[in-house]
Amino acid sequence: MTEKVAVIGAGSWGSMLAYILHQNGNDVRLYARNLDQVNEFNQEHTNTRYLKDFTFPEEMKATNSLEEALDGVDNVLFIVPSQVTRSVAKQVNSILAEQKLQPYLIHGSKGLEKGSFKRISQVLEEEISAANRKSISVISGPSQAEGVAKQDPTLITVASEDMKSAEHFQKLFMNDYFRVYTNNDIIGVEIGGALKNIIALGAGALYGLGYGDNAKAALMTRGVAEISRLGVSFGANPQTFTGLSGMGDIIVTATSSDSRNWRAGYQLGKGKKLDDIVSDMGMVIEGIATSEAVFDLAKERGVEMPITNAIHSVLNDDETVQTAIAKLMTREGRSEIG
Repeated sequence: MTEKVAVIGAGSWGSMLAYILHQNGNDVRLYARNLDQVNEFNQEHTNTRYLKDFTFPEEMKATNSLEEALDGVDNVLFIVPSQVTRSVAKQVNSILAEQKLQPYLIHGSKGLEKGSFKRISQVLEEEISAANRKSISVISGPSQAEGVAKQDPTLITVASEDMKSAEHFQKLFMNDYFRVYTNNDIIGVEIGGALKNIIALGAGALYGLGYGDNAKAALMTRGVAEISRLGVSFGANPQTFTGLSGMGDIIVTATSSDSRNWRAGYQLGKGKKLDDIVSDMGMVIEGIATSEAVFDLAKERGVEMPITNAIHSVLNDDETVQTAIAKLMTREGRSEIG
């Protein structure tokens, strides 16, 4: 059965998820705010700013009209930067109310809202009336868009408090190279997906400094430990952090040069200034804003997160990466468990 899906956000991951949904036989409307990007997509069938050397099917269309994208939809996928999700959701809510629609909602954004520290599903719940939605789900896991474009076998998870909704999206997205699992721990899946970007920044910085596999393994393993501590403090299932949206996502993001967070960290390790990195990247580096939110959140909740604190110091206090590493390595000894 063909379903109508609005994909809000045409970055690398948004446009690739739209492609998967199209391949699976759905009626997909891809929304991008930038008219030049929309024109390129519709005329050249490319999205070169985000995905080089990939051509989309001619039948796929983009629009810069939210009203057109949402017209008669059954499902809405949000995949915009976390710091603009609230403003976009408000617009979507107004249009859904006007059109008297109640679609399934899902998001693939990986971050926390700065200031409020809220997860994206919480933002959507606040801004989109229950009368204008069936449910809220999240899609997350180890999935670089560039790898999916090559049909590299990819495994991800869809989480929702409503398992029927998770199963709905499982069927919508799954195909022979994109396997989807379900999970009812939306808190853990969102926290894992957001905080892995902080670890990716650190991994890139280590590589930029010339450190090898030992350091990388240490960072990822202890990174999972502190992410799990924070997640459990909110009621997340600790097993989630050893799964696809936890350790799985950290592995791919902290080891791949396709990750913009890894690339930003690599340049930090090479001594480049943060402002120059952000300017040159031309794309949102979610780990930067997330590190600020998590630094404050960890202090508020009394959760020890030394790696996050170290990366926050590098990003905000002009501490060198070398100094941050030295402080981490010379911390007082303690037990690994507990």
